Amino acid sequence: MSMTKGAMMDNRFATALVIACVLSLISTIYMAASIGTDFWYEYHTLSPVENITEAGRSVWEEFVSEEADEKTYTDALFRCNGTVGLWRRCITVPKNSHWYSPPETDMTTNCISFSLSDQFMEKYIEPGNHNSGTDLNRTYLWRLQFLLPFVSLGLMCFGALIGLCACACRSLYPAIATGVLHFLAGLCTLGLVGCYVAGIELLHKKLPLPDDVRGEFGWSFCLACVSAPLQFMAAALFIWAARTNRKEFTLLKAYRVASLVWLPCITEDAQYVPFLENLLAKDRQLLQPDCSQQKAAQ
Repeated sequence: MSMTKGAMMDNRFATALVIACVLSLISTIYMAASIGTDFWYEYHTLSPVENITEAGRSVWEEFVSEEADEKTYTDALFRCNGTVGLWRRCITVPKNSHWYSPPETDMTTNCISFSLSDQFMEKYIEPGNHNSGTDLNRTYLWRLQFLLPFVSLGLMCFGALIGLCACACRSLYPAIATGVLHFLAGLCTLGLVGCYVAGIELLHKKLPLPDDVRGEFGWSFCLACVSAPLQFMAAALFIWAARTNRKEFTLLKAYRVASLVWLPCITEDAQYVPFLENLLAKDRQLLQPDCSQQKAAQ
């Protein structure tokens, strides 16, 4: 009966660890996909741009210019069905503006990456006006939304490395550290989502959306939102399995010591349960007390 119960516990811990590993893998894939894609926020123009040939050419030239400030490329995103990621911004322009005509629209999406200096550039109280002063809230929100996803991925990779070491050592103790790292990664992902939402809302207060433009969060943002609870669930399973297994192992060890040390001293005719004799043969040799000395002391 006891052996069956112990086996069931082991299966329970193993199942929890397998589920935690699957959740961790899925959340890592979602997080990596959200970082590498450009659909965190999308703008949809409800009415076509007038004279799109000239507009498309001029907007694209301004959009890719090294001197393009936040207001310039944001206006381009408004006008040309733009999308924004953590690393790149994209707009939809005519594929061949020289031969463009409204009946045969042929559009293409062109993107430009944010440089490292762009990621740490100061945001101004009035976007595009360098003399208006630094907007600290938007500046640090922008920097955090760039740094936090990489911190989250790094914590999860480090947790996976500790988990591999735990498998090699055949021990569940390091799983506690893996769970803690996944919990911290979930906090970073949650912070990333909050920083991004706050940054977008503050930007739209400075640069309101035109009446014919609709903005919405894209599927890359949704992947990050889903990744956070998966990380928290994986963390909970890792910590639960490690702590519960450690507690039961400690109780079993205490029972072993008690049975090996004191039971032979009570009576020389004491008989061990058969499965205990087989399981604890080596431990009995190491822990067998000197009963004659204990009796003499009494």
